[in-house]
Amino acid sequence: MSVTATTDPVRLAVLTNRMQAIVRQMLNTVYRTGRSGVINTARDVIACIVTREDEMLAMGDSLPIMTMAGPDLVTGWARRYHPSVRAGDAFLHNSPYEGNSHTGDHALLVPVVDADGELHCWVYVKAHLADVGNSLPTTAMPGARDVYEEGALVFSCAKVQSDYRDVEDVMRMCTARIRVPEMWRGDYLAMLGAVRTAERELLALGEEIGWGGLHDYMRDWLDHSERRMASAVEALPSGARTGVTRFDAQALPGVEEGLEIRARVEVRGEEGMIEVDCRDNPACVPCGINLTEATSQAAVRLAVFNSLGGEVPVNGGSFRRIRILLRENCVAGIPVHPYSCSMATTGIANRLSGAVQLAFSQLGEGLGMAEPGAAYAAADSIISGRDPRHGGAPFVNLPVLGATGGPAGPHADGWLLLVAGAGGMMLRDSTEMDELLHPIRIEQDRIVTDSEGAGRLRGSPANLVEYGPVGATIELVCSAEANESAPLGARGGGSAPVSHQYKRAADGTLAPVPSPSVVTLGPGEAIVSYSSGGGGYGPPHEREIERVLRDIAEGYVSRGRAAEVYGVAVDADGKLDAAATAALRSAATGA
Repeated sequence: MSVTATTDPVRLAVLTNRMQAIVRQMLNTVYRTGRSGVINTARDVIACIVTREDEMLAMGDSLPIMTMAGPDLVTGWARRYHPSVRAGDAFLHNSPYEGNSHTGDHALLVPVVDADGELHCWVYVKAHLADVGNSLPTTAMPGARDVYEEGALVFSCAKVQSDYRDVEDVMRMCTARIRVPEMWRGDYLAMLGAVRTAERELLALGEEIGWGGLHDYMRDWLDHSERRMASAVEALPSGARTGVTRFDAQALPGVEEGLEIRARVEVRGEEGMIEVDCRDNPACVPCGINLTEATSQAAVRLAVFNSLGGEVPVNGGSFRRIRILLRENCVAGIPVHPYSCSMATTGIANRLSGAVQLAFSQLGEGLGMAEPGAAYAAADSIISGRDPRHGGAPFVNLPVLGATGGPAGPHADGWLLLVAGAGGMMLRDSTEMDELLHPIRIEQDRIVTDSEGAGRLRGSPANLVEYGPVGATIELVCSAEANESAPLGARGGGSAPVSHQYKRAADGTLAPVPSPSVVTLGPGEAIVSYSSGGGGYGPPHEREIERVLRDIAEGYVSRGRAAEVYGVAVDADGKLDAAATAALRSAATGA
């Protein structure tokens, strides 16, 4: 490792693993005790440790759109509102104007304060909750004209515990405004257990190695990470390129013609610095698709790390080598109150990260990635209703079923599951668990053949999900994207087909579902959701023949598409026709 002469690399590695063990404990606590399905099934949760200088020290394997910016911003706001903190304090935060991702993500942060009253760091957990008091039963509301119409409870680092006891006034306010208060309370307790567990572990570690030793480690680890990042940037070709993509036209104010999303990436190798300029983007629009400062930064950072590859640690040290230029009142920048940012973790965030990856791909072969598919399809709509199996009790939840969309890169095919801002560690829901938790039946859930972005490395294929209610009426708030603007390929790679959303009537007929929309499903009706795949990387006729044969065998690619797009011919038994393949590939290259 590139460490200083005074740094013990073994100690650095051991303490880094101690920190990662703590954030894993935090995540596992929430996974095992959270109440919302989107938490304990899909794992839409993050956990991290932030230094007292507001730099990200350690983060768990979780959603980068929520982690790569935000916790470091929020601790700054916490210190602004609460300049003096004590052991036993805890703060609830979800303000989209003060460093949070969007109102649907509730963050709980706790200062780690020793027996002498000195602050040493912060522990932070954030979870996408099923209901946060929006005017509609959803935490993703593209049609909200402003934060008031969105209607969510907004907390600005509100103290919810003092001396390790809840502030009951806040608890009552939440339970009075949230449709499923028992679920919210359970999720709050799960997050509280996570941050208190981390607090206990860090206090013990500080006592074990001394607080001075712990701060020496924090400095050394972040400085080491910065040097690693600088070395990776120095190895890149210097230059500037601009990636351009497009957000769908939708029936939303200011979005009727769609929005062009741009990112200018400049690599300054001699400085070891990457600058990403996002200021040449449209102004905020009066609906819920605007990004927050946190998600604008995170979309850029995750795309930079996607594009770099390698083994650079992801933390505040490596972040020092990424300069992000944002402007206020910008749809991909810093929102101005009261613009709504309800959809800030998806939609524009996916497009912005795609633009950054496309810009990197223009700098040279082996760099960048293609554009990801949409984070949400109709099958990922937030659903609500009353469950007849439980006496008509209300339910609200976010099943994660219908999103694939992984873009291809220079070294690997696209992932089958890529959610929330073009990169994540979420899981797809279990069919059986969703049917147990909600009065629904999932009729089909499968990969769609010939739906990938073709390339030397291909994007992920789309998937098809169909489900409907059982003995109930349910409501879906649908905010699917990439219905018009296909996810783009890079360096000669193909675009992925767009997504499609339908409502199946009781008589079996299909009607298109516009986005955004609120869809009511009664008995015998269903939502039919085709997601978008991810863009491809490199010319398709350069794809390894064995990879194409495997795609055919898996059902990802048909024999006809294999011949037409990839130049690979197989006979009726699925065996390679070598002579025909050679002829097809010669024709593709003009040889």
